[in-house]
Amino acid sequence: MSTLRQALYGIALLGGLALLIWGQEQRITIADKNTELATKDAKTAREESGRNLTTANALRATLQQERDAQASLRTQQDLLRQGLAKRERTIEELKRENSELRDWAAQLLPDAARRLRERPALTGADAYRQWLSGRGAMQATGHRTNQ
Repeated sequence: MSTLRQALYGIALLGGLALLIWGQEQRITIADKNTELATKDAKTAREESGRNLTTANALRATLQQERDAQASLRTQQDLLRQGLAKRERTIEELKRENSELRDWAAQLLPDAARRLRERPALTGADAYRQWLSGRGAMQATGHRTNQ
């Protein structure tokens, strides 16, 4: 019996060794799959990082263009303000020099022109459109209504 027992122990030992080897092979297979997934994830992350960098660079360039455009607009606005101030000074000088112009400038605006300058406080494009459409359309000079 001892030979049989030794044979069974040997078989059990071989079976245990086979299970151990099989378990290690499974671990290696899982580790290889995890390595592949990690490599794929790293590649995806690098690609996404590259796209994000491209987007960030494009946004940075757009921001710089916007800043340049704003600076240009501020410069243009300053020039326009200077031109307006110069024109207003010229008008005031002309009023002081010319009595006809002074008298004309002192007159009230005609009713039609005064109505054009009247405007309520508007907020937004919809309010402006409603205000325009609600003012009452002006008739063309050649068309008369029969009311």
